[in-house]
Amino acid sequence: MKVKICGITNQKDAMWASGLGADYLGFNFYKESQRRVSSDMAGKIISGLPSFVQAVGIFVRAEIKDILKVLKKCDLKLIQLHGDEPPGYCEELKENLKTKHPGMQIIKAFRINNEPAIEMISGYNVDYYLLDTYVPGMEGGTGEVFNWEFAVQIKKLGTPVFLAGGLTSENVKEAIDVVNPYCVDVASGVEISIRKKDYEKLKNFIYNAKGA
Repeated sequence: MKVKICGITNQKDAMWASGLGADYLGFNFYKESQRRVSSDMAGKIISGLPSFVQAVGIFVRAEIKDILKVLKKCDLKLIQLHGDEPPGYCEELKENLKTKHPGMQIIKAFRINNEPAIEMISGYNVDYYLLDTYVPGMEGGTGEVFNWEFAVQIKKLGTPVFLAGGLTSENVKEAIDVVNPYCVDVASGVEISIRKKDYEKLKNFIYNAKGA
C-alpha cells in the first residue's frame, strides 16, 4: 500500500515522513491554503528527499503558466489538481508537460458529496483520481470521511485511486479493507496543528497502512 503525506511545510516533517516509509509527500501551492508553502521552500525541501520519495505539487484552479513556473524551482514528480478544473484544462496541461516535463503525472481530485458524479469523473483522462470529502468552502484537509462505497464504485472506472478524507491511524486499515485503493492520503489526521506533523501519528498511520 502506498502512502501520501500531504501538507508538508518544513524539512523536519519531510524527513520524518520519509524515514517512516512515506511514498509521496504533498506540497500545497494554493494561496488560500493554511498549509501553503512557497516554491522556494518546497524546492529546498524536495532537494533533500531520498530517491524513493516522490514529491507532489497541489494546485487549485492555477494558470498553467504558474504551474510551469513552480516546476522550474521544484523537482515535482506529480501534479495534483484539487479544484474544479475541467477535462479540457487537464488535456492542455498534459500537452504542456509532454514537451517540457515528460513523464510528469497528473492526479485529479474529486470532492465526494452524497452521490459521486461517476459519468463526469470518467471524462477525465488523467493518471490518478484522488477522492476527498466535500465540505463547503474547503478544498481539502477537511478531516471528514465520506462514504467509502462511492470510492469502490469509482475504482471500477479503472484509474488508480488515491483515497483521502478524514483518514487516521485508527480507520486507515478499515478504509483499505473496504476500498483497496492504490494509495492512502492524509494531512490533518497526522497533525499536532496545521503546518506541524505529529510524529507518533505519522508512525502509526504509515505502519497501519503498510500492514493492512
